[in-house]
Amino acid sequence: MNAPINSKLIKGATGDWEVVIGMEIHAQVTSKSKLFSGASTEFGGEENSHVSLVDAAMPGMLPVINEECVRQAVRTGLGLEAQINLRSTFDRKNYFYPDLPQGYQISQFKSPIVGEGEVIVDVSATEQIRVGVERLHLEQDAGKSIHDQSPTSSFVDLNRSGVALMEIVSKPDLRSAEEARAYVTKLRTILRYLGTCDGDMEKGSLRADVNVSVRRPGAPLGTRCEIKNVNSIRFIGQAVDVEARRQIAIIEDGGKIDQETRLFDPGKGETRSMRSKEEAHDYRYFPDPDLLPLEFDQAFVDDLARGLPELPDAKKARFMGDYGLASYDAGVLVMERETADYFEDMVRAGADPKASANWLINEYFGRLNKAGQSVVDGPITAAANSAIVQMISNNMISGKIAKDLIEIVWEEGRTADPRAIVEARGMKQVTDTGAIEAAVDAIIAANPDKVAQAQAKPTMLGWFVGQVMKETGGKANPQSVNDLLKSKLGI
Repeated sequence: MNAPINSKLIKGATGDWEVVIGMEIHAQVTSKSKLFSGASTEFGGEENSHVSLVDAAMPGMLPVINEECVRQAVRTGLGLEAQINLRSTFDRKNYFYPDLPQGYQISQFKSPIVGEGEVIVDVSATEQIRVGVERLHLEQDAGKSIHDQSPTSSFVDLNRSGVALMEIVSKPDLRSAEEARAYVTKLRTILRYLGTCDGDMEKGSLRADVNVSVRRPGAPLGTRCEIKNVNSIRFIGQAVDVEARRQIAIIEDGGKIDQETRLFDPGKGETRSMRSKEEAHDYRYFPDPDLLPLEFDQAFVDDLARGLPELPDAKKARFMGDYGLASYDAGVLVMERETADYFEDMVRAGADPKASANWLINEYFGRLNKAGQSVVDGPITAAANSAIVQMISNNMISGKIAKDLIEIVWEEGRTADPRAIVEARGMKQVTDTGAIEAAVDAIIAANPDKVAQAQAKPTMLGWFVGQVMKETGGKANPQSVNDLLKSKLGI
């Protein structure tokens, strides 16, 4: 018996290669003020308008831990089913940051606030993987250097300096670009459900450092390269593929991989060297003398655990169990908390769960995506979509009429009443078999040649169905049309 083919292996000139990926996700903590100061974290303010004396590292200014940021980190750890450390410490990471006035970053090195956890990731409809989380620690973000406003000078905006970040470090459990994309997507979904990070990659609220190495299947781990600050899920996948193939080409050509930090250029579709990074880079960590160890008790953790929302995996399981949804449909609906709530609002308003899921996934979501909107700001309320689904289920309108109806409701907006529109515009489905039979008889009488063809080739029935629906303005009940045609044509 042949061994199963591993589709995730990359074919090189000299054989198959396996890519090994670990991720460091920097997630900006949802809080009104920064990690160690009272300055605002609001995005988009005028340059250097959200900077306190602490952020600017003025002499004598001392950091004070923001309790809300601690709460958010613990809540995230609980959402990742991770170990919560009741005692953690802050360290100074000494490194030259041109946009961090202190000259060091306050981070957590040896004793992070959150230990090992796990994320269950649906890579496809048939494949699920478990990705280990090594740790989650709190640290402060750096500011932003601006190089394109002057030909001779660089400028620094410290608005972001000191903003709280959670660095979520995965184990090297990912084996393909597809898995890497799915992992970040799932992690972002969990963070959004928890409300601990908005996950907005365009604003830099979520950024990924991607560690990539390659090896022969079953061989020891290879030398890794870190791709810094990848800011979209699509780019993460591209960066993994490009870097893996770069490393394979070097090794197959007789070279060796140097451990280094690289940047991904999506325009050129390549990674390029940023700086070398030795195995034991000396950041000269030492405990921050201005911050006591962070300690809290189990009661603090338990209280936060009681306040957690239903998370995506639990919600998906409930949707499958309570509503009988397929795994794929439930997975799509729970991708965003607002989407799951919208679906349940439709069901509570009286619509059948399976029909609601089908309508949302196959009809409404496509329109929202095309318009660049979500269920939150879309023009159709859950009650209105529920009414449309109920009218289809009750045979009040046909599927074709429903497509016309949603166009009208979309245009009229969130005050539209689908039932009133159906009544006012005469869109009700014709269920009177007498009226349908008259239309069927007329079509048959007018097309004797087609009748003979249909009797010889029953697939021609669809042509007659189309003609009857056209004759009745799409209002005839399709099942009644089918039944009558089969009877009269002897099919």
